[in-house]
Amino acid sequence: MRMRDKPILRLVSKAFVPFILLFALYTQFHGDFGPGGGFQAGVIFAAGLVLYGLIWGLDALQELLPPEWVEVGAAIGVLVYGGTGVLTMFLGGNFLEYAALSPHHAAHGQHYGLLLIEGGVGITVTCAMMVIFYKFAGRALPEERA
Repeated sequence: MRMRDKPILRLVSKAFVPFILLFALYTQFHGDFGPGGGFQAGVIFAAGLVLYGLIWGLDALQELLPPEWVEVGAAIGVLVYGGTGVLTMFLGGNFLEYAALSPHHAAHGQHYGLLLIEGGVGITVTCAMMVIFYKFAGRALPEERA
């Protein structure tokens, strides 16, 4: 039975996906004050997108988030993480020494650095999970190949 024949699942998922994505953002930005951060937020965000793809179809998800964007996003996330470390070196600190980001107030530098690297991790993890989902979801079952 196809998902379009299950209106209750479609309705409930349509209602829950925005809240899942919002919770991922909360986890992302709350990570420097408590449990959470980039990895957890990335997985939660990807789970919301996977739910959307399972209910509405792979084509609808790929229209919303094209595979090319996902691959580029993974690279951008790694560059944000590494670029933050290189930036701290250019500013006179060690690799990922966040205090160099705000020389007059080290606590602000710590906050900026954590936001940047956790953002990079979140983007990378979300995109990596989506690449895995796209690769597995795009495969045909053995009886469909014939």
